[in-house]
Amino acid sequence: MTDADDLRARTRALLAEHPPATTSRAGFLAARFDAGLAWVHYPQGLGGLGAARSLQSVVDAELAAAGAPDNDPRRIGIGLGMAAPTILAYGTEEQKRRFLRPLWLGEEVWCQLFSEPGAGSDLAALSTRAVLGDDGVWTVTGQKVWTSSAHLARWAILIARTDPAQPKHRGITYFLCDMTDPGVEVRPLRQITGEAEFNEVFLTGVRIPDSHRLGEVGEGWQVARTTLMNERVSIGGSTGGRESGMIAPLARTWRERPELRTHALHQRLVTLWVEAEVARLTGERLRQQLAVGQPGPEGSGLKLSFARLNQQISGLEVELLGEEGLLYDDWTMRRPELVDFTGRGPGYRYLRSKGNSIEGGTSEVLLNIVAERVLGLPTEPRTDKDVAWKDLAR
Repeated sequence: MTDADDLRARTRALLAEHPPATTSRAGFLAARFDAGLAWVHYPQGLGGLGAARSLQSVVDAELAAAGAPDNDPRRIGIGLGMAAPTILAYGTEEQKRRFLRPLWLGEEVWCQLFSEPGAGSDLAALSTRAVLGDDGVWTVTGQKVWTSSAHLARWAILIARTDPAQPKHRGITYFLCDMTDPGVEVRPLRQITGEAEFNEVFLTGVRIPDSHRLGEVGEGWQVARTTLMNERVSIGGSTGGRESGMIAPLARTWRERPELRTHALHQRLVTLWVEAEVARLTGERLRQQLAVGQPGPEGSGLKLSFARLNQQISGLEVELLGEEGLLYDDWTMRRPELVDFTGRGPGYRYLRSKGNSIEGGTSEVLLNIVAERVLGLPTEPRTDKDVAWKDLAR
């Protein structure tokens, strides 16, 4: 059994053999993965040692103290937080060995081809079709939307309908799609921030070999649920310390600009500060639970709280600044590599946070999940549950 002392020794041996000061970033990250110190809870040979998930913090602390480089997790968050755990859970051994190492190293960026123009909140109603040919290759045609990082991605996790005669949740299959293949077209979607962080993706006769199918045919919804639960923990579960995230710039402005303060604003700030701290501690508790299992529906509640708090905190920051809060730093059309809430101005935070209640599952959908799967309340009546997808009104 690998314990904390063993992991410290392994990490120090890695640092001694590959000193961060004299080793290239790529070389160090590769050595770390091969030493099993990337994801310590993953199997040996796949970046881990089969250790307890909670012991990852031991490795991270040693590496941070030594000034070791990280793999730029914000840039590759979809791969780390969504694709990797799904591939680990459902992938073949060949798929795991092909995809996990370059994913963790950041050599291959991933995106998520789930939502569609007519299937956002009701994701299982998706209409992108995948048809298996006699040559063992699937032909995929359809459109996806709100795709973060599609303009950067080499690979995508994709769900498509493979059996329209089945009810909508049963006729879906999960694929790994090469974004460089013919028939994949990525178009930018310019947002209220001025940037095009999201994209729409058109798939026209894209050929995906059956070896890039993840899970069984027709069981893609079950596979996708693993992705979605990990996604919500990834989005809502901040790993920062006290007064981190969106509350940090607001609290800093409050301390540095006493002339802006009023009693009413103070009461609202204290309330939001406490709620942000409660959310942070709840996220920490959820991560500790993850150390002994897989994410469950509780992550939906965390992501729900994340969206609400971000919008309320950014709104209070703009209100506190008055006329200054109406200024905006830069409307230049860009296609950024990551979302940087704290590195931009209050206007950006206010506008960008509006998307938090949509991306990663709308707040309305998450409320249903919390009500039904966490609180055990009766489910909403659904008349389309056992109806073939092809017979549904659209």
